[in-house]
Amino acid sequence: MNRRCPGGRLAALAAVAAALAGCASDAGEDRTAPAVSAPSSGSTGRTQDSGGASARTPKGALLVTDFGSDTVTFVDPAGRGDAADLGSVRVGSAPYGIALGEDGTAWVATAEGVAAVDTRTRERTALVPYRTDTGPVTTGEYRGGGMGIALSPDGSHVYVGVNVPDGEGTLEVVDTGRREVTRVVPVGRRPFDVDVSRDGRHVYATNHDSFNVTVVDTGDWAARRIEVAPYGTEGGLGSWLKPHYTAVRPSDGALLLPFEGERLAVVDPGTGRVRVEEMTANTHQHGVTAGADGTLYVVGTGPIDPSEDDGPSLTVRTPDGDERVIPLDGPHETVTLSADGRTAYVSGGFTRDGYWNGLSVVDVGTGGVTRLPVGERPLAVAVLGGGESGGAAATGS
Repeated sequence: MNRRCPGGRLAALAAVAAALAGCASDAGEDRTAPAVSAPSSGSTGRTQDSGGASARTPKGALLVTDFGSDTVTFVDPAGRGDAADLGSVRVGSAPYGIALGEDGTAWVATAEGVAAVDTRTRERTALVPYRTDTGPVTTGEYRGGGMGIALSPDGSHVYVGVNVPDGEGTLEVVDTGRREVTRVVPVGRRPFDVDVSRDGRHVYATNHDSFNVTVVDTGDWAARRIEVAPYGTEGGLGSWLKPHYTAVRPSDGALLLPFEGERLAVVDPGTGRVRVEEMTANTHQHGVTAGADGTLYVVGTGPIDPSEDDGPSLTVRTPDGDERVIPLDGPHETVTLSADGRTAYVSGGFTRDGYWNGLSVVDVGTGGVTRLPVGERPLAVAVLGGGESGGAAATGS
């Protein structure tokens, strides 16, 4: 069905539209900006700014971005209570997405810049400022700065989607060796998610408020947009029926974008063709990731219309389209898989009302769910010491 956003919510979201106009500057040029080094020490409590940690980070530990704070938190998923929290590191205001390199460096998109965190010593080693003018540093769902983030297959570059509150966003390219921005490419409004093709030749920015995906060629930096709007674009900035996150299908590189637990947009990034498949969860959907075997994991945040929509859930969709819907308690945002693919970690840091400070740990085989309190509005999750891609971007309506 072609749903409409309820009148009250549509009016509230329409107020945001007035602030989302204009264009980002400085796009497409090839200049560099200096990197900012790690801050001096001066930690309090379990938060540390620099200098490392005496305890060893266990393999299989998690790193979550604390959107409600300025930190990332290390988590032992086998721990319970306070034992699960391994301590936090300050990275910059309102961190969203996270990308983990094979060298143990976590790259975090914050409102202030891209932070580099050494996950072995648990310290921030750099903060790379954006070249895009995003205005004053703020917090909240519509704040400027980095959102989706991804790493090139060879680890030489980080790609971060930068939100500009009053206009079009950009894709900034960070040289991981030089730790500086080397290129800025225009994309669409609020780039929730950034993904990379398996061969590294293309970067995909999912533009929430533009109803599209920008495909960027890393050879010549040419950019083109593919509209992904299975419900149409009626309602514009006030619509809830917009793309949020994308998974790249391992088998053929197709882009998979879920909508409302009803429709899965399957996008051929080469031709721009969009095919729609049926889904069954009937809930507003955000985070998505694909396992190595092509199984899709999709986060349902809850109903747009409580009178007809279902509540929060995790959909497990096999490559042939069969689905299991696992209920969750309260809104969630992103999903990441354990290294063996048997456990899904679903973040509770939904940016709208109803978020909670923790993760839902889902046994994929049995559907059992354990709630793990940790973090401060945790949005994105990375598995240290090996794991599937996913959960590397966050968040919004």
